[in-house]
Amino acid sequence: MAENGEVVTLLQQLNREITEVVAKAKCCLVRIENDGQGAGAGTIWHPQGLVLTNSHVAGRGTLRVILADGRTLPAAVLANDTGLDLAALSVTATDLPNIELGDSSRLKPGQLVLALGHPWGVIGAVTAGVVIGSGSQWPELPPSKREWVTVALNVRPGNSGGPLIDVHGRLVGMNTVMTGPEVGLAIPVHVVKRFLQQAVRKSLNIT
Repeated sequence: MAENGEVVTLLQQLNREITEVVAKAKCCLVRIENDGQGAGAGTIWHPQGLVLTNSHVAGRGTLRVILADGRTLPAAVLANDTGLDLAALSVTATDLPNIELGDSSRLKPGQLVLALGHPWGVIGAVTAGVVIGSGSQWPELPPSKREWVTVALNVRPGNSGGPLIDVHGRLVGMNTVMTGPEVGLAIPVHVVKRFLQQAVRKSLNIT
């Protein structure tokens, strides 16, 4: 059994490691503004200027992406799926820090996750919680074939489109909506991958 000093040391090490993971992930977190009418978050998916967010964040107006280094860039919508609530944006930039992808299909209930975003306008906020479960069958939700990662944490306005990461800093989902007190939903990263693959096929007219 660990002595009190050993427990403190382990907690300090865990705190240091999570802080480092969050600092790295925040470099891939962006802010998205839509004609000054609303704001949300996004995640840099590719260093050549590909940003992923929710469709409801992208909206229909003129978009601006604000990078972690403070640069503000105009953004164009490459693909938008309101049913999945996903949108892919393009900004003119290179060598951007992109996030490492995790495996959302391997998430287990009780696993620690962290949601990054700008809730209520608080820039670069981080909220910790645990996975409740994943999949498409949730009694408290309307019948749907959509897949979710359900988490025990608040996904507040401004978190939408931001990354949900594991303790290694890998992207496992995209924060989307809060469904009740301390319960939020994220779109699994494998669903985001499929959305991008379909968008590419459509742009190349491949059936």
